[in-house]
Amino acid sequence: MTATDLGTRVPLRLPTAAATFAIGIAGYLGVNLSPYMITAAQTALDLDVLTASWLITATLLLTAVAGLAIAPLCAGVHRRTVARAGLALGALGFGAAALAPALTLAGLLVGGIGAGGAVAASGAALAAFRNPDRVAGFNGLANRGVITIVLAVIPLIGLAPLDVFGTLALFSLLGLLVSAWLPAAPVIGPQAGAAVAEAMPIEIPETGVLRVGPASSRLVTLAGFGLLVAFALWAASEDSLWAMAGVMGADSAGLTPEGLGIALSGATAGGLLGSLLLMIVGNRLGRAVPLVVLLGLGGALKIVEGFTTDATSFIVVFIAWNTIYAIAFMYFVSTSAALDADGRWSGPLLAVYLVGSALTPVIGAALVSGLGYQGFAIALGIASFVLAVPAGAIALLSTRLERAATPVRTQEVAA
Repeated sequence: MTATDLGTRVPLRLPTAAATFAIGIAGYLGVNLSPYMITAAQTALDLDVLTASWLITATLLLTAVAGLAIAPLCAGVHRRTVARAGLALGALGFGAAALAPALTLAGLLVGGIGAGGAVAASGAALAAFRNPDRVAGFNGLANRGVITIVLAVIPLIGLAPLDVFGTLALFSLLGLLVSAWLPAAPVIGPQAGAAVAEAMPIEIPETGVLRVGPASSRLVTLAGFGLLVAFALWAASEDSLWAMAGVMGADSAGLTPEGLGIALSGATAGGLLGSLLLMIVGNRLGRAVPLVVLLGLGGALKIVEGFTTDATSFIVVFIAWNTIYAIAFMYFVSTSAALDADGRWSGPLLAVYLVGSALTPVIGAALVSGLGYQGFAIALGIASFVLAVPAGAIALLSTRLERAATPVRTQEVAA
């Protein structure tokens, strides 16, 4: 066994990138298509809006719970198996919902569970690549680019169950076709002993002194769990504003439905721009300082949004906030990927986000009801300011771990 077997990250290449990004898109597609899924569920089962909304919420929550539960397996040799099983369940479940109204309920729930496997496997695979910051940018660009096209095309085709649920099944099948290219976990073979649990390569400096780096697994574990908690709270605060944007904009700034459409489409474009910037910058600026600055700016913009009374200003601030949000999201992903090359933290990170996405309409409505729009915006802004501290500290640690895990000079070590 070589030292590089214990912690080698691979370069970003078209086959492995296509598989990782395609499987991630298949797992996340339901979140982005949730408004269309509600309409399709109403049609298939003759439900009212509230009941259909709860059905889709249950589907998304199953995706999140399944992703969290299965994520540990994706940090080892079972990653591709998890991905294939999840994608197969997604294709089967969503396909059944698309073709047979009587199977819509069961099909959506099965498809939601399958999507969780795809989310966990693709999230873990992101950690297998070198330069996590740039990879996170590529992933964001691919995800937002494809989703933007899908969101624009589906209404032109129709919002019938066959169109909406069929699209989910199709993307699951596409992910299944390329799953063989999904990068495996860098740490292979349990016979590597205790060093495998540490996921730490052996470093041999020029002086010939042998040492094992970079830090204890306990510190990495604490940082990983801390990152998941901070990200969950931050994502819930961000998505609460997204969920309440239409109502808040209409009541506070006279925002029209057409203006909301401009704001949402502009926000998507801002996210694409942010992805491009991160792809170009990579890790040149480090990870901690950009993340702290982004969370601070995002918090300030959320507060400004709550006090904006002009529709045009509301749209401009909303787009600026969402651009910052998209870049910060990608820095969270790169931080989790850098903590462990196996994807021990990047896998569950994306599933954690889904929990917030499913519940934020309820959370946002409760906060607005209790605090009013301005109090709501201030609370969200304060959340960003507070969470910037632990997020920045963990990002700094991830950068140090990543650099320390890069061997000065490796040699073969007998297994």
